[in-house]
Amino acid sequence: MSLSASQTAAQPKILKSKLFWISLLYFSEGFPLGLFFDLFPVYFRQQGVELSKIGLLSLLGLSWTLKFLWAPLIDFTRRHRYWMAAADVGMGLVMIICAREAGFGPWVWFAIGAFTALSATNDIAIDGYTIEQLNKQELGLANGFRIGFYRVGMLAAGILLWFSDVAGWTATYGLASVLFFLIAATSLFAPKEPPRPAAEAPSSLRGEMAALAQQPVLIVAILLFIAGLLWPVLGAVDIAALKPYKSAWWFKGGAPVGLILLAAFLFTRAIRGQSAQQSAASASGPMFGAIVSLLNKQNALLLIGFILIFKLADSSIGFMIKPFWVDSGFTNTQIGLVSVNLGLGLSIAGGIIGGWYTDKVGIFRGLWVLGLWQALSNIGYVIAAAIVPRAAQGADIALAHQAIMYGASAIESFTGGLGTAAFLAFLMAIVDKSRATTEYAILSSIFAFSRSIAGWAGGIGAQEMGYAAYFLLTFVLAFPAYALLPWIKTLLAASEEQKT
Repeated sequence: MSLSASQTAAQPKILKSKLFWISLLYFSEGFPLGLFFDLFPVYFRQQGVELSKIGLLSLLGLSWTLKFLWAPLIDFTRRHRYWMAAADVGMGLVMIICAREAGFGPWVWFAIGAFTALSATNDIAIDGYTIEQLNKQELGLANGFRIGFYRVGMLAAGILLWFSDVAGWTATYGLASVLFFLIAATSLFAPKEPPRPAAEAPSSLRGEMAALAQQPVLIVAILLFIAGLLWPVLGAVDIAALKPYKSAWWFKGGAPVGLILLAAFLFTRAIRGQSAQQSAASASGPMFGAIVSLLNKQNALLLIGFILIFKLADSSIGFMIKPFWVDSGFTNTQIGLVSVNLGLGLSIAGGIIGGWYTDKVGIFRGLWVLGLWQALSNIGYVIAAAIVPRAAQGADIALAHQAIMYGASAIESFTGGLGTAAFLAFLMAIVDKSRATTEYAILSSIFAFSRSIAGWAGGIGAQEMGYAAYFLLTFVLAFPAYALLPWIKTLLAASEEQKT
C-alpha cells in the first residue's frame, strides 16, 4: 500500500518521523526473538518435553545466522514494506497454530522452523529499509532508538509469559497473533522506499554460476564460510566421534572462527587474482556478489576480525549473567523485576545517549570511547562475583549484596546500550546503499555468529575458572579490537569517499 503525495501530506507529523518508524519496526524485530528464547522453552517444558529436545529446537534459530543467503532476493525485489508485512502475517499464523495444537509432534519442527525463517526475513527487510532511509548524520541517534525498542520487543515476550499464568497458553498465543497482525498492517503505512541508488545492473544467476565455475577457490571459500556459521550444530548433534572434543575451547570457538577467517582469506586471494572482467562479473552476481564485493574492500580480513571481536566482552559475559544471579540466591521474580523495571529504562537511555554522542563526535571516536564505557559493565560483575557469596535460590540475601548486584545490572544495561549504538552505526555506515539489504545481512550474520560462539564457549570458562575470574577475563577481551582501530578508521574514510 503506497501513499500518494496528498495522503502523505495529510499524515500526522509522527507518521513522518523516521524515529517513530524505527522504534515501531525494531520493536517488531525484537518481539519474535523474545518469543523464541523466552516463551517457547517455558511452554514446551510445561508440556513435559525433554530438555534435550528443547535444546535441539534452538538449532532452528540458525535462520538468523544464515539469512544472508536469501537477502539478495529481498534486495532484488525491493519491496521491503511488503516483505515485513508478509513475514509478520506468517508469524501470526504460526501463533494461531500453536494456540490450536498441543504436545510435541512433527508440527513443532515445521512451525518453529517457519517462524524463525520468517523472523529472519523480517530482520533483513527492516535492516535494509532502515539503512536506505537514513543518512550518515542520523545513524547514531537512530541506532539508539533501534536498540531501545528492540529490547522493548524482547521484553514484551516476557510480559506474555506472565500473561500465560493468568489466561493460559491458548489465549497467550492468540494475543501474540493479534500483535503480529497489527504490526503487519501498520508497517504498510511506513514511508515508501527511496529510489535504488545508482549501481551497475546485476548479472544473471546463470552468469554468476558460470563465473564461479571458473574460480573453484571461490566455491571452496563460500562452503567454508557457511560451514563456520553452521558449526554450532555439531554441539547439539549426538556424534560419538566428536564427544571427546565438544567441551574443548578450540572446538567451540577456535575452529569455527578459523573457518570463517580462512574463507575470507581465500575469497580475498581469489578475487585479487581475477581479471577486471571476472572481478566485475563476480561482484555483480545476484547471489554471492555482495559477499565478493564486501570482501574486496580494503582490509577486508581486518574488518571481519573487528566485527567478530568488538562486542566479544559483552557477548562472552551475557549468557552467564542470569546463571550468576541464580547461583547468588536471587529468585526468578527478583531477576525479572530488575531486568524489566530497571534494565529496560537504562537500556533505552544508554542507546539514545550513545547514539547522540556518536552523531556528535563521529563513528570512529564513538567506537573507541563508548567501547571503553561498555567494558565497565563487566567490571561491575567482577566486583559482584568477588563479594556476593553463592547461595541457594530463594535464600535470604543481605541488603548490601542486593545493592551490589542491582548496581552491576544497572551499569550493564546502560553501558551495553552505549557501545551497541556506535557499533551498529559503524555497520550501517560501511555498506553500499545499492545493495544495503544483502551486505548488512552478511555483516549482522557474522556478528550473530560471534555472539553465539561466545555464549557457547562461555559456560566452560565460568565453570572452570569461577564467576569472578571469568568475568575479569571477559573485561580483558574488550581490548584486542582496539589494535584494529587504525585500519577501521581508514575503512570508514574510504567508505565515505565512495559515497560522496
